Order: sequence, then structure tokens, then C-alpha cells
Amino acid sequence: MRAILSLTLALIAVLPACTGSAEPSGDTVDVVASFYPLAFVAERVGGDRATVTNLTPPGVEPHDLELSPDDLEAIAAADVVINIGGGFQPSVEEAVETEASGITIDALVDVPALPGQEGGGDPHVWLDPALVASFTERVAAVLGEADPEGADGFADRAATLRGELETLDREFREGLASCRSRVLITNHAAFGYMAAAYDLEQRAISGLSPEAEPDPGRIAELAAEAERDGVTTIFTEELVSAEVAETLASEAGLATAVLSPLEGLTEERAAVGEDYLSVMRANLEVMRDGLGCT
Repeated sequence: MRAILSLTLALIAVLPACTGSAEPSGDTVDVVASFYPLAFVAERVGGDRATVTNLTPPGVEPHDLELSPDDLEAIAAADVVINIGGGFQPSVEEAVETEASGITIDALVDVPALPGQEGGGDPHVWLDPALVASFTERVAAVLGEADPEGADGFADRAATLRGELETLDREFREGLASCRSRVLITNHAAFGYMAAAYDLEQRAISGLSPEAEPDPGRIAELAAEAERDGVTTIFTEELVSAEVAETLASEAGLATAVLSPLEGLTEERAAVGEDYLSVMRANLEVMRDGLGCT
């Protein structure tokens, strides 16, 4: 799977999928990002030549985002708008289509779908650091189009971030290479790209939406599978209710641990300056413990 992704991404990384055109409205490129991982990349690549607005505040589940008039105005006025398609944030997708006048980037464009999910699958591509590394190149190219004088700086910062993400990817590959279990039972199906990247098997309680109600039969099925496969931990999340996962864990006599899908930072993590890299490293340690990795 990784070999296919790497070859495909190597071919498309320098071909940003975007629409529109823009000239910077002031001394910096005005960028609107629909939620945290995209804002993180834009801030790191943009540096002091970009002003980045994240539409999804800390602690808010991005699926639930309702846009305010100010948000719509920000989208309309931005030089660059970065969002993700696939129905992840329908209100943002609609607003980008109807309001945006600058350059737009859909982070899902040209990313290979997971097997069996062609035509509308898992949008959580940011949980594979290798995919985020390639996305930094697209962001740098688009920011350079909006601000040609800053293009070299955008490229340099993208290269730096890409190096950090490649290091993170290597840490995941090494840290998850030898584990007692390779079964990742999660609250919802947000970890498909992560699982595919590191030879894990995701088994989700509910579907791609965290609000999806699981079938009671699914709970019983997962409890039986956990016992059969030696699973010890059910992975819950930060921004959505863990009630169903905790029920499964209780019925099956399993532990629970919090694994962040990084759809946003909690207010606590934002307050202490954590970021994509630090939360992903925390995820790695949680997974190593829960999967019994050595």
C-alpha cells in the first residue's frame, strides 16, 4: 500500500490541484483553512508572509462546524482557501464553491483512495504523515502563485516541514514494527490511512462520521473479535463521546485509551502550544502501549 501511495504522490506532489487566482491583498497572503491540520500546514509553510485563519475553533468537532457571516466573509476575501472534500465539512465545501474568489485547494484531490473506498471514502488523510508531507508541497506551490516574491521562502519552509514529517513517519514505522496486536479498535472509522500506512487493521465501532450510531450487533461482534485476537485496548477520542466505546470495553473486559484523530486541538492542548507533530507523537505512544509494541 505504502509503495503505491509513495509512487503516486511523488508524481503529483508538484502539481497543485487548485482553482481561481489571486494577488495578495496586503503584505501577507490571506489564507483560510477549514480545520486544524490544514491550518497547521499553512502556518508552517506560510511563515510571516501568510495570515492564516482556521475556521474551526479549538475544542469544536469539525463535522459540526456551522459557518458564521464572518466566516463566509473571510472565505470570500481570502487569497487562498484550503479545505477538504469528501463530505467531511459539507457547509465549508458549499461555501467555498459559492463564495471563494481566490485560489482554492482541496486536500483530498489526487490522494489515492483506500482499497474498497473508491468514490467517496475516508477523508482522514492527515493521519498519514507521508501524505501530509506531500501536501506541504502543494501548499507551497499555491502560496507561491499568490505571492511570487515569497515563493522561495514558501518552498524552503515546506522543505523543512517535510523533513520533520518524514522523521515522524519513520518514528511511526519503527515504533509500530513489532507489536503483540495489529488490530486497532477505534471509536469511529477515522484511522484508515494511518492503519494502511503502518500495517495495522482498523476495526471501527461506528462509521466515518463520529455521530453514526453503531448497530448493537456490531458491539457484540467486536467484543468477540477482541477476545479471539488478543486485543487489550479500545481507542476512544477527545472531541466526541466515548460512551459506546467504554460500554464495549466494559463488556469485553478491556482497557480504553484516548487516540486523537487530530480533527482539531482541544482547548487544553492549544493553550500549552501543542501542535500536529506533538499530538501525533502522543498518539504513537498511546498506540505502542495499547498494542503491546516493543
